Amino acid sequence: MDFDTIKVRRFGAVLVAVVLAVLFAVVLAMAGVVSPAAAAGADPVVTRVSAADRAAALAHWTPERMRQWVGEPELPPAEKIGKPWEGRVPAGVGRLFFTSVPGADQSCTATVVPSSSKDVAFTAGHCVDGGLDRYDQPIKIVNVVFVPGYDRGKAPYGVFPVRAFAWPGTYRGPSSSEDDDAVLALDPVGGRHVADVAGTQEISFGKIPSPVNTTMFGYPVSKLAGGEALVSCARPATLVADSVRSSWKTDCDLAGGSSGGPWMTGFDPATGKGTIFSVTSKGTMNEDLVTLDMWSAAFTDPVRKMYEQAGKL
Repeated sequence: MDFDTIKVRRFGAVLVAVVLAVLFAVVLAMAGVVSPAAAAGADPVVTRVSAADRAAALAHWTPERMRQWVGEPELPPAEKIGKPWEGRVPAGVGRLFFTSVPGADQSCTATVVPSSSKDVAFTAGHCVDGGLDRYDQPIKIVNVVFVPGYDRGKAPYGVFPVRAFAWPGTYRGPSSSEDDDAVLALDPVGGRHVADVAGTQEISFGKIPSPVNTTMFGYPVSKLAGGEALVSCARPATLVADSVRSSWKTDCDLAGGSSGGPWMTGFDPATGKGTIFSVTSKGTMNEDLVTLDMWSAAFTDPVRKMYEQAGKL
């Protein structure tokens, strides 16, 4: 999986872009390969997880395994713009854990959003679409769980197994950034829905003026905390549009692991509430693995359609 973080080196006038993993700069070999599941079309692409596989995911993600990246020497440097979030994690925000096969354990960020089922979280498409490896073989995503309110190994609301996930039919896989969004349908824990115990953030598909003051959240797997603590940026975001797509850009410097993290307008630190208008998709890194900028895909009608159907997954 990739944050689609791009590490750029200069060789004379040549720029060489290497796609890095969500975690600590593991190079993926699938750049430029399109997932066969993400065929053209507006209907969401849905993956359902069996009861046995959900039980296996819960068994896999022990507290010790969740903390496995803390102190790794090759992690990106600590953020300078992004700061650890002080106090209670905002409503619905949490850490998404999964395993790519072939590959390794990885993590992203996700947020609970309103739905008819009260069981839906929103994240980035590349967090659940593994695409293809260098041999054109599918990369399977397994052991998917969501931990709202995650903070330094603590799961205050429980660990929620993902029973289904979906991305827009217009999403072209991890090498793409257009419609890089996904929804997660979660099992209740102890008979309680995630929205009832962890709360939700509002989500908007309306037009947003540019630039816009934005609060971003994520669990970057960097030397700051190894993904163990929520990190935030409050920066203006600017809409960058061309004939193909529209994306939001900011100079926030969260490292990989922040993929899928919410970009919010009107965020009130006192209430921990805001309105999501996009989620983290990509970042540009220099040779020292420092994030120089972050990008998110502007919401489109296919993304709205996916969200509106999420409560039925």
